[in-house]
This record gives sequence, C-alpha cells and structure tokens, in this order.
Amino acid sequence: MKARFKPKFNIRKGDKVVVIAGDDKDLSKSTYSKKVLVDQSRVIVEGVNIVTKHSKPSAQNTKGGILKMEAPIHISNVMLYDSKEKLV
Repeated sequence: MKARFKPKFNIRKGDKVVVIAGDDKDLSKSTYSKKVLVDQSRVIVEGVNIVTKHSKPSAQNTKGGILKMEAPIHISNVMLYDSKEKLV
C-alpha cells in the first residue's frame, strides 16, 4: 500500500480491546492487542483466533511438532475497551 493512502487506525499496540464479531466474540472479556498490521488492516489480539502450525525439525527447532499461535483478525472485528464506562 502506498504511503499516501495509508489508513490511520485508533487501535495501537498494547491497547485494551474487545472482540465484537467472529468465533471469539465475547463482549464481557477484554484483552490486549499485541500487534497492528496497518497494511493488511489486521490486528493480533492476545488469546484470540488460536491456530495450530505444524513445524518440521530444523536447526533452531530440533524437535519440530505442533505449535499453537495467534493469527491476525480484521480490525473491524475489534473495538477499544472503555474502562471508565465499563460499557462496550
């Protein structure tokens, strides 16, 4: 994406957010955003959208195996959490 048309989002790394759509929707539970991918309009949220990744043995990881990791979700499925109002 060109820098001229780069979108600006209100959600930043470390913000307290609530997932408002998708399989992990839970309006009563707030979590933290780990990383914001601006070019893809996606955000990685702590404990949300867990996927399994199979890895072959390599020099760094001699055992290999199955890893559980967080995958990014679209930024429109996430909303900032307001701690003062306690409303979503």
